[in-house]
Amino acid sequence: MPEERLVALAEVKEMLEQESKDRTELANEQKVALDHASKFAKLSTKEAQKLLADLKELDFISEPVAYRIIDICPQYPEDVRALFAKERLILDKKQIDQVIAAVKKHV
Repeated sequence: MPEERLVALAEVKEMLEQESKDRTELANEQKVALDHASKFAKLSTKEAQKLLADLKELDFISEPVAYRIIDICPQYPEDVRALFAKERLILDKKQIDQVIAAVKKHV
């Protein structure tokens, strides 16, 4: 059974592009996923990994939230608050600014 782990949309795009080169044709679900990843991935895989490393330094961000931040690249405080809506954490202005600064560094 393959290893399960979280991945950024940029990494999904890269994996599916590589798979499309290796195969003659992708499955329908893979084509749809590649199309989605191509349209919405805002960072390269390398930049996504760098942003992940920066987000891991912020002790209030869990790994699943870090990957949501990487995929969405929030630019505004309201977007950051929306990403933390399901978490049992209310961010202060300083924490929100740290997230936005980390994203802007890599976008």
